[in-house]
Formats: sequence, structure tokens, C-alpha cells
Amino acid sequence: MAAPKAQVLGGKTAKDVTLEADVFGAEVNAHLLHETVRAELNARRAGTRGAKTRGLVSGGRAKPWRQKGTGRARAGTIRAPHFTGGGVAFAPTMRSFDVKVNRKARRQALRGALSQHAANGTLGLLDGSAFETPSTKQARSLVESWGKATPLVVVATDEEETLIKSFRNLPRSLVTVPSELEVATVLWAKSLLVTEAALPLVQAKAAQGKAAQP
Repeated sequence: MAAPKAQVLGGKTAKDVTLEADVFGAEVNAHLLHETVRAELNARRAGTRGAKTRGLVSGGRAKPWRQKGTGRARAGTIRAPHFTGGGVAFAPTMRSFDVKVNRKARRQALRGALSQHAANGTLGLLDGSAFETPSTKQARSLVESWGKATPLVVVATDEEETLIKSFRNLPRSLVTVPSELEVATVLWAKSLLVTEAALPLVQAKAAQGKAAQP
């Protein structure tokens, strides 16, 4: 199988760069992608909702009326759920929605998501030196000339501040750094742009061995 290639955008001359076959030519496992995206989306949930049960509501220490002779149903506390201001039956409490996915499985899922873009021709590389000053107009022109569908995800390093400022105001676009790149984000994007400076970090993050810290 031939090594995947990606077009470099924004440079003075058009060229293609050969990508690592282990990262951008990996097998796509749909089940593994699903499990990883599910874990990532669950990790974003705060899980901080809650309500008071009858044991947490204040008041209601005394029996509201005597057991017999009133014609009313017997009651032991006004904190019961059927009283106004009482506790909530089966109240939701704080919880964690985290789902465990092994590190090797996460990297394999990221390789599969990146390989999909490489195979579909929706992966491009960016020459960060082309943006000497922040310019949303220049970024829009570059994306339009590329001709790929949105939403668009741009991966850049923290040092490429002018490029980040150029792309972050584009509609239906998301700019992120390699350390925060998730499988859900890659799959959400219909086109993916990675700067030449961020490419080694993305490849290290998805590599089978120990990922390098960006």
C-alpha cells in the first residue's frame, strides 16, 4: 500500500508531503471509534446536578398531626415527597460519567480517524510561515481555494499565534492544539488542516509507542 500524502497549503509553491503510514494509513475500527468518542463526550459532562432527598430537607421533625382521629391520612413528616417543599423521591445526585478506554485503544482510534481523512482527501497541511500577521481574509481565501467542506478543524501549535488568530473567526471552524486533539473532534470535522509544525506532535500523539509531550 502506498504511503498517504497530503497537500501543503499556503506555501509559495504547491507540494505534497508523504505522511507516516502507521498513523495516516491505519485500519479503521468503527466500534473502537464509537467507544472512544463516547468516552470523550462523557468526560465533558460535569455531573454536578442534584436534588435533596427527604433526609436532606430542613424541617419536619415533629409529626404533623396525630396518627388517628383526624380523618386524614397518617403522616410522620412533612419532608416526605408528596408534601410541598418535601424531598425528591429518587433524587439525582452528583456522579461521574467517565468511561474507561485504554490508552492504546485511544491512540488506535485517533489513527483510524486521521486515516479516514487521509484516505478521503480531506486532510491538508498548512505552511504556518504564510501568516506573518493575523488575517481572517487570508485564511478564508485559503480555505475557499482548497475547496473542502465544513466544518473545518485546524490543528496548530501554541507558538503559531498569528495563524490561530487568522482561523479562529471563520464560521464552522475550530482551532485546537495537538495536546487537546480528540477523536470526536476529528470525526466531527469534514476537513482537517494540520500545520507543518504541529504534524510531528499529532503523529507522536497517535503513534503506537509512548506519545511525546507537545
